[in-house]
Amino acid sequence: MNIESPTAYTTASWLPHPGHEDAFLDAWQQFANWSCHMPGAQLAVLARDLRDPNRFVSLIGWDDLEDIHAWKGSIDFKPRVAQVQEHIEQFAPTELDVVATAIREHARDAA
Repeated sequence: MNIESPTAYTTASWLPHPGHEDAFLDAWQQFANWSCHMPGAQLAVLARDLRDPNRFVSLIGWDDLEDIHAWKGSIDFKPRVAQVQEHIEQFAPTELDVVATAIREHARDAA
């Protein structure tokens, strides 16, 4: 099995409105499922901050920055992300370009 590492990521910090956490999680899952069907998209992850359990951080791996720009420029992007943002008090997105990676030896041998 050959696993290609993403060369770019989108990430965001999300702070749902109080009482909207479950609705946010459902909306984010729908958005992530749609996003993962876009060309170049890889794994999408949403994690809860252990120091601030009201804050969530998302991460989606991408083949390259051009795929991110095509995703964000697609006709469905704005309405789909708006469905998530209606449950959000604060939202801070960004794009990341991979500059270094590391992997455990036995994981590389299995790939």
